[in-house]
Amino acid sequence: MKINVERGAFLKALSHVQSVVERRNTIPILSNVMLEAAKGALKLTATDLDIEIVESIPSDVLRNGFATAPAHMLYDIVRKLPDGAQVQVELLTSEGGRLAVSAGSSRFELACLPREDFPQMAAGALPHRFRLAADDLKRIIDKTRFAISTEETRYYLNGIYVHAASDAKPPVMRAVATDGHRLARYELELPAGAEQMPGVIIPRKTVGELRKLLDDAEGAIEISLSDTKIQFGFNGVELTSKLIDGNFPPYERVIPSGNDKSLALEAKEFSQSVDRVSTISADKTRAVKLNIAKDKVTLSVVNPESGTATEDVGATYRAAALEIGFNARYLAGGAERRGQDQHPGCDFASVAGARPARRQTGRACPQGAGGAGRCLVGGGGNGDARRHGV
Repeated sequence: MKINVERGAFLKALSHVQSVVERRNTIPILSNVMLEAAKGALKLTATDLDIEIVESIPSDVLRNGFATAPAHMLYDIVRKLPDGAQVQVELLTSEGGRLAVSAGSSRFELACLPREDFPQMAAGALPHRFRLAADDLKRIIDKTRFAISTEETRYYLNGIYVHAASDAKPPVMRAVATDGHRLARYELELPAGAEQMPGVIIPRKTVGELRKLLDDAEGAIEISLSDTKIQFGFNGVELTSKLIDGNFPPYERVIPSGNDKSLALEAKEFSQSVDRVSTISADKTRAVKLNIAKDKVTLSVVNPESGTATEDVGATYRAAALEIGFNARYLAGGAERRGQDQHPGCDFASVAGARPARRQTGRACPQGAGGAGRCLVGGGGNGDARRHGV
């Protein structure tokens, strides 16, 4: 194998694929990226056995062939080369299988492993295929991933649950994530071809890697999936991932109905106010109390060791006065994401008949551009979502 490739395109592709490779691997070949040169293109492949990224870039192929090289080391080498440099990559078979990387007066030789040892992820049949705009896919991730659980024992919550909600009129594609304390839901118009798609749970790492790739994506994203795998294709990149094998809990039971109180306020201002008053809250509980009266919300925090904090926030509210408590991090997080929207308002709905402050459940209900989003937060820090079986 021997190629010449422009440093910028090579670096960008390496930054995508090396992100999947774990820093520590018990299987040496998984620390490597596979390079394949053929037909005027260089194909890079990396995998951790659960996720595989394949990206192709144009290159001047002088000799077809394959090679594997340490992913992070190769990325660091190319990153430190001068901008605009032409990089030559050659497999030195006479040197026992070493990869030579050179640009200008710089030259590196890297140890290779046999390409036959490199694992290939078989995508298998992916019968459900549809397209989704890159901006829509970004919003699905941004509006929900903050609520993904990191608790490994409840592995079925370690991702975003995506499914076709045919009960909605018109039908929508719905994405849901929860960690048992808060729940985020976002929905948009169901794309053509997704009507029969199964409900799938996309793992947390896959969500993170996909979101990085989407920063450079434009236009439509090709999505193919089965009950066990999902694949995203765009701009010469293919990301294939296993899905979480588990049943997502019935999240609909957590979302309260029959709300008789509605509060509307400006999301960014509210998030900043919560952040300010929570400065003196105890690190463990991060509790903030909301005293809601006509057209005003008073935020208050009491910490016996540090002192107190209060702040008034303007709002629209016409129902009976209400007192309710939340974890400040959860409350500010949902409002902050709503504040990034084009029309950054935030509504809260309260359940009739719920006990004040410690047992009440609140719901932040932002309407995102191109879709609708909700963030459910358990009141009083007692884990309302867990009590509903999530």
